[in-house]
Amino acid sequence: MKFLLTICLLLISIPTLTTAQQHGNQHATLTREQTREAEQRLSDLGYWTGPVDGVFDRATQSALIAFQKWEGRPITGQLTLDELDAIRASISPKARDLGYAHVEVDLDRQVLLIVSDNDAVRVLPISTGNEKSFIDEGQESIAHTPRGRFVVYEKEFGWHTGSLGAIYDANFISGGVAIHGSRNVPLGPASHGCIRVPMFAAREVSKLLPVGTIVLVYDKVSFVSAKSWVENPKLKQEGLLISAADDDPNQAAATRSRSKAFSFRKARPRMIRAD
Repeated sequence: MKFLLTICLLLISIPTLTTAQQHGNQHATLTREQTREAEQRLSDLGYWTGPVDGVFDRATQSALIAFQKWEGRPITGQLTLDELDAIRASISPKARDLGYAHVEVDLDRQVLLIVSDNDAVRVLPISTGNEKSFIDEGQESIAHTPRGRFVVYEKEFGWHTGSLGAIYDANFISGGVAIHGSRNVPLGPASHGCIRVPMFAAREVSKLLPVGTIVLVYDKVSFVSAKSWVENPKLKQEGLLISAADDDPNQAAATRSRSKAFSFRKARPRMIRAD
């Protein structure tokens, strides 16, 4: 009788033990080979991973966070077996506009996509304006990242410090708003309006964004295509001039009337207004 009771208890406990083991495996540390597999797969999908070496470094974590943001998964930054399975089963992110090289800033997902002529993407996590009020030099402003279609009209290299903080390799797209490297790229919106990218990729991002690069910034209700700019360079030139103008409507109107010999250097904002 005791023997039969022991057998019954063992049979009852097996499913519980199996479930516990499976649950524990989801949080187990991955092997280097599994990490390398995740890195390679993320890279193949278009996420910016850094070296594919099986080392879970900041670049790998950044790619994982971009993946989690794009897929709408919990943003943990932790590479588990669950995440590896999800990475294996996923497909490449697709840009909203296709057929030409440009940059897209998806404010809802908080990711940046560098899109090639053949529609391949490189995806990074970002942090944009948090829509909160702040005071800068005695004036109240809202930390807003402008939506629309813009053109990189000026670049700065290295570190520059403004009244709101330090930015690295800035690519200005509208007034004082820039895509730039930052040591602080939180999971959600946190800037004064700029588009922060992780430092490990900041220099290469800047190289991929020469003056004249089209940048689309959008949320779920504000997407605007720039295909007409590609088809008609004159429209793109006007867009570049407007991007370079300050927020003052009179200045923007004056900028639109300038000649094609417009100087990019003279269009530089009076100060770095946002980070």
